[in-house]
Amino acid sequence: MLEGRPLTILCVSSYEKGQEFIRTCKAIGCRVLLLTVEKLRHAAWPFECIDEVFTMPEELPQQNLIYAVSYAARSQSIDRIAALDEFDMENVSALREHLRIPGMGLTAVRYFRDKLAMRERAREKGILVPEFVHLLNYDRVREFMTRVPSPWLLKPRSQASGIGMRKIHSQEELWPWLDQLGDQQSFYLLEQFVPGAVYHVDSVVWERGIAFAEAHAYGTPPLDTSHHGGVFTTRTLPREAEETKSLLEINRHLIEGLGLVRGVTHAEFLQSHAGGKFYFIEVAARVGGAYISDVIETATGINLWREWAGLEVGAGNQPYQLPAKRDDYAGVILSLARQEHPDTSAYADPEIVYRVTKYHHAGFILKSQNHQRIQQLLDSYAQRFHRDFVATQPVPDKPNY
Repeated sequence: MLEGRPLTILCVSSYEKGQEFIRTCKAIGCRVLLLTVEKLRHAAWPFECIDEVFTMPEELPQQNLIYAVSYAARSQSIDRIAALDEFDMENVSALREHLRIPGMGLTAVRYFRDKLAMRERAREKGILVPEFVHLLNYDRVREFMTRVPSPWLLKPRSQASGIGMRKIHSQEELWPWLDQLGDQQSFYLLEQFVPGAVYHVDSVVWERGIAFAEAHAYGTPPLDTSHHGGVFTTRTLPREAEETKSLLEINRHLIEGLGLVRGVTHAEFLQSHAGGKFYFIEVAARVGGAYISDVIETATGINLWREWAGLEVGAGNQPYQLPAKRDDYAGVILSLARQEHPDTSAYADPEIVYRVTKYHHAGFILKSQNHQRIQQLLDSYAQRFHRDFVATQPVPDKPNY
């Protein structure tokens, strides 16, 4: 409560997600406002927990968004603003700074959205990152390509899930892409391609420290899945394994170095096939997508959306207490499907605790007390999915909402 009234939180999302965040804010006693894009006005939001819904056109300019929210603030107090989707983070940070509302501002959010900023900061803190160069000064770009063997990855600085990335095999191949990018070149970087296994660590951060973290291993690297199709999997790592301990330590060092005060994070790392070293790839101050939060809740009982909501509402005014957690193991398998509503009844193992019902998708969440059982099932199901379901589509140049 503030000044005898409920705290009002504005949730901003250009994508349909974060329903548990909204429910938790309402359960805590907040007045909840939702700002979303016009085509999601009637999506599956928990409307019973939302006091008022506002809509905005897609790709609304930031200045216009500031005008719109400032207008709404004339008639009601807004105490917190949360970006439920990664692609709204800069806009929400600008809103916080303009309205002087607690939370990450534009400078802080750069480290969790801008791949160039996060790499430079991580390298300053002694964390290993693949060699990279900002696509700004051509002499430096030429020096990089001469010094660092190809292939390289052309990466947009502020996209996610492999969107807009391209593998470049030679200097001659790069320049036509830069010509095509034109004035957008400086919004990209060129990075050494390091073959390896890809991992992610998902965390709850309280007062700059890690209150909770779980390490996971992807099956096929997400970049390959997004660009070439196939089956997406991820699973909880054995908690006593050396790779798990290494990942958790690097993640702790990373989050401390980037200066996040409180919130949730999804960080990705790569272990090189040549030498076994761990490299930092990217980090976001958000809940991981592709059912990752469901995997974590299935294994531990910790719902990251729920914990994040409590952190946002408390904003440092209330001590954080992590709920009691379990140490089970979980995994997810997911793919695009040729069928509109795939029949998964032939998959009947008792470890299946959730079946994905999304249009043109097939997938399960698995749970076991044995991490090897999860790995066995994911390996087996991945082969069967290719035969039974898998469909592919080109990776988009920008997110599809």
